[in-house]
Amino acid sequence: MAGEKEKRSVKINRIFGSDKQTLGILTVYDDLNFPFYELRTLELPDKDNQNRISCILAGEYWVEKRWSKKYGSHFILKDVYGRTYILIHAANYFRQLLGCIAVGHSHTDIDGDGHRDVTNSINALKKLNKLLPKRFKLTITDGYKNLG
Repeated sequence: MAGEKEKRSVKINRIFGSDKQTLGILTVYDDLNFPFYELRTLELPDKDNQNRISCILAGEYWVEKRWSKKYGSHFILKDVYGRTYILIHAANYFRQLLGCIAVGHSHTDIDGDGHRDVTNSINALKKLNKLLPKRFKLTITDGYKNLG
């Protein structure tokens, strides 16, 4: 079944954006393009792809597994226009991000600041690491911008 894992892909559909943050739903698709696992995402707001203060542009990206002392096992997006070291890593709050993507099990206001956070981020990232191959395609869409 390893070959099936190698064909998996991921989509992040951004569902909400404010001046502080962007929220989304991450879906993992199997080798037949069937959705089988979902997480919630947290990013910085859309500020025209500005380094360290904005989410990245919607589009398609290759993603690879990576390890560092700071984040442990996580993912890095390759060839992001105008940006470097855009990661998918564990974090709970938008203020912990510098342009990267945090994953979690749900969106909720953990710290009572009026902004939704992602919960159980470390476990969500561990599960994602188990489900995904060393390299995969990620598609990011701005669904909330098309709502009218």
